[in-house]
Amino acid sequence: MAFNWSLKNLPKQIFINNEYVDPNNSNKLTVYNPKDGSLIANDIALAGEADVDAAVAAAEKAFPAWRKVAPTERRNIMNKFADLVDQHSVQIAELTRACLGAPYKAFGAFEVGMCAEVFRYNAGWIDKFGGESWPQEDGFLKIVRNEPLGVTAGIVPWNGPVASVGLKAAPALATGNCFILKPSEKTPLSSLALGTLIKEAGFPPGVFQILSGDGSTGALLASHMRIRKVSFTGSIPTGKKIQEMAAKSNLKRVTLELGGKSPAVVFDDCNLENAVTWTANAITANTGQVCFAASRVYVQEGIYDQFIQKYKEAMQAKAKEVGDPNEDGVSIGPLIDEGQFKRVQGFIERGQQGQGKLLVGGQRIGDKGYYLEPTVFTDVDVNSEIHCQEIFGPVSVVRSFKTEEEIIKLSNDTNFGLMAGVFTQDINKALRVASDFDSGMVGVNCVSLMFQNTPFGGSKESGLGRECGIHALRAFTEPKTIMVNLTY
Repeated sequence: MAFNWSLKNLPKQIFINNEYVDPNNSNKLTVYNPKDGSLIANDIALAGEADVDAAVAAAEKAFPAWRKVAPTERRNIMNKFADLVDQHSVQIAELTRACLGAPYKAFGAFEVGMCAEVFRYNAGWIDKFGGESWPQEDGFLKIVRNEPLGVTAGIVPWNGPVASVGLKAAPALATGNCFILKPSEKTPLSSLALGTLIKEAGFPPGVFQILSGDGSTGALLASHMRIRKVSFTGSIPTGKKIQEMAAKSNLKRVTLELGGKSPAVVFDDCNLENAVTWTANAITANTGQVCFAASRVYVQEGIYDQFIQKYKEAMQAKAKEVGDPNEDGVSIGPLIDEGQFKRVQGFIERGQQGQGKLLVGGQRIGDKGYYLEPTVFTDVDVNSEIHCQEIFGPVSVVRSFKTEEEIIKLSNDTNFGLMAGVFTQDINKALRVASDFDSGMVGVNCVSLMFQNTPFGGSKESGLGRECGIHALRAFTEPKTIMVNLTY
């Protein structure tokens, strides 16, 4: 099965049991190109109940043999898949770019490369994810095994559709589970194209499957009585529904990576250029459509005016990088679709009605496509929606502060807790503040980044559980305690 997918030959079928098949459901997905609003396709498969049942049945059939595949063989299959993803990275990224609008050099190459690297990283764990044993002085040898859950599923977001495949599928497959992928209805093409590579890499039928669909498909997975785990990345309201459906069905395990309103705290003694660079990049990467974007920037009084001037200049420079994602030199593309564009526009318009002062940006770029200028508000009311709610666009708010105590309280006064950043050259202060943040991740003199070998996820309403590193492997396994009586 040759990989020949492109914008002229779109993958439109679901992938079950190592074959592309038409869904039983007659409804279809429609996707548009955000660079100009043009139609890409209106006949992409939308998996329904019968399709989910078929995928689950295939996975259940494959699971007993897959969990017993020799570690070296499973590792080789996963590494081959990673190599194939790398080999076809340009074509895969093209399919994402058509739906998401993310430029290849600024985002597409990184995202596809991350998927491949996460597969390699998790493949390396296969023969190293050991259990435990406990002394037998009391007459019993205790052995703890990490066992796969069975049929698992991942519901991935539109803002990182290929990287998220790696974050969810790789640890699931490495630990011996079968995995069903449900891409976002907004960006299904790159995920569907992976079926060709799954088969070529040597995954047995039923082990790794792809069901395109919308929220109804996700609901079927979350509530299915024979799926043992679902990992979801997306909004808080949807995450709560996923958890509720998981609990009401078979109490399946759940990992939730949800939203953020991440604070970046900039102290007087920071390296100013470094702080400006990180905070400007953090709110414009992927057009601000990033869960851990530094959307709240707090600057100590002593350098506030200097920071504001440089931050404004940085954002004005970023505005010049916005454009057609297919063109060279463009690093910031459009927002994903008309709905998201109008949502962000609404926040900006309401923000100018007494919530804060518009420092820079706020305007649409051009008259076609969903392009917005990077936007900054200052002197923002801490109770306003632009300060409190996740906007998910290139929009940040800036406030000044006096004391460390004051800014910790303000930073933590939110239901979010995904990412935070502190900028200072005082390491004692940095570690003190990092410890006081209510956040799953903290950057010191950096912000809005992640690593595949350390836990990724948030506290409070920003999520449940962790992805990446050994924590992801634990999330897809169940510890089993075996007690051996040595005294009989």
